[in-house]
Amino acid sequence: MLFDAIGQLMQPVIILAIFAGVTAGLLVGAMPGLTATMALAVLLPFTFTLPPLLGLVALGAVYMGAIYGGSFAAILVNTPGTPSSIATAFEGWPLAKQGRALEAISVATISSAVGGIAGVLFLLLLSPPLARLSLKFGPAEYFWVAVLGLTLIASVSEQSLWKGWLGGALGMLIGTIGVAPIGGETRFIFELPVLQGGVEMIVALIGLFVLPELYMMAARGESALGAVDINSHRQASFWSAVKKVFSMPVNLIRSCIIGEIIAIIPGAGGNIANLVAYSEAKRASKTPEKFGTGTLEGLVATESSNNVTVAGSMVPLLTLGIPGAPPDAVILGVMLLHGLRPGIELFTTSGTLTYAFIISMGLAAIAMIPVGLYGGRLIYRVIFRTPYYFLVPTIALATILGSYAFRNSITDVVIMLILGTLGYILKQVGIAPAPIVLGLILGSIAEMGYVQAMLSGLAEPHPIIRLFVNPLSYILIVMILFSMAWPYITSVYRRLKNRPQQETESNHE
Repeated sequence: MLFDAIGQLMQPVIILAIFAGVTAGLLVGAMPGLTATMALAVLLPFTFTLPPLLGLVALGAVYMGAIYGGSFAAILVNTPGTPSSIATAFEGWPLAKQGRALEAISVATISSAVGGIAGVLFLLLLSPPLARLSLKFGPAEYFWVAVLGLTLIASVSEQSLWKGWLGGALGMLIGTIGVAPIGGETRFIFELPVLQGGVEMIVALIGLFVLPELYMMAARGESALGAVDINSHRQASFWSAVKKVFSMPVNLIRSCIIGEIIAIIPGAGGNIANLVAYSEAKRASKTPEKFGTGTLEGLVATESSNNVTVAGSMVPLLTLGIPGAPPDAVILGVMLLHGLRPGIELFTTSGTLTYAFIISMGLAAIAMIPVGLYGGRLIYRVIFRTPYYFLVPTIALATILGSYAFRNSITDVVIMLILGTLGYILKQVGIAPAPIVLGLILGSIAEMGYVQAMLSGLAEPHPIIRLFVNPLSYILIVMILFSMAWPYITSVYRRLKNRPQQETESNHE
């Protein structure tokens, strides 16, 4: 079936669909506010009349390209194009300000391609055992996973740990606005019915990451980035990027594994994977103090991990019919439309089609290299040659349109503007937007897991016991405790490490 699948993919129309899909996904992902889910939803009507394989290949290519495309906005304008590129901005933007934007784009491209291929290999080889593992995650395990994610605030906080926790708590509070996911109570709507829908993560992401930068750019009265001669690096950029990415194999392998583990947990996705991989890369680095100032280690970790999740999230989709991420729900709809039912029959009766779809995502990851490098130069030139007095209103218009188009709601635009202004004010006092977004993402997951676990334990004398039934919960709790203690461990270690040096210097004096 694998050989038959490869033969079907060699058709010119399939190759054209892969390159066209990656290009379209790249353009959508590079625009702040336009997500991979939105791109697939727009493409969905066009797949109705296409053959099943061609439709799925096109959707997979757009998905892969959109997740990768989010890195362009993150690097060039400090605005994650998609939620999966939040941590990319932590290192990509400082690199761009140093005049190394093209280097950052090249490294992100190679890392994304490696991550995409790794995700496809994981999907081909490990679907059965990974699907069995995902079945072991119940509400209690989702709760502990979310709490583990919240401990990462210590790593993404730029200055004070306590300010990071404050930002995370604020994000969790924002996530409680609207109708409760379980129970249906309305919370913090301030007698405004339009707030019943809550605050969408995409809207908050645009406001908290984009508007503060626009405010600061407008206040400076000049372009935030300096022009760089990219033509002189046309031949060297690709191979130098390849060498730099593969010069850190441990970081690359660790990030891919983290991305795959998170991908098979339905609902987690690349927005959590890139933050976890970034945090672990920082912990394992010999120079963690350089993170946030423009280091390639963090960039490789985020871009490889979030692209692993594209194919990795297909594990629960293809085996259990559970979308591992929001874009997978669109792909599931197309599969059902063509009579393809997830499960064992998908790998037997429709095995050739299934494997062709899986392999096509690997080809899309490879296609990202030429499309990304040349498309990256084009996007790079447009942004760098655009005067600030045109760039600021253009990005502002794109953010407003992106916020409105998500749910066709003017309320989302107002929420985006309020959160953006709040984010700018908080940034001035040292509270970064990353902990707020992390709290917003994980707060709802933690709440839903906790409430479901409590409801399932109502028949027991102490319902909270339901959080400690599965052995996986104990593993996650140990990881949480270790994660919380890590900043203090590293602090003590550095203090002890520096003490002999300080004593030596004092003796010399």
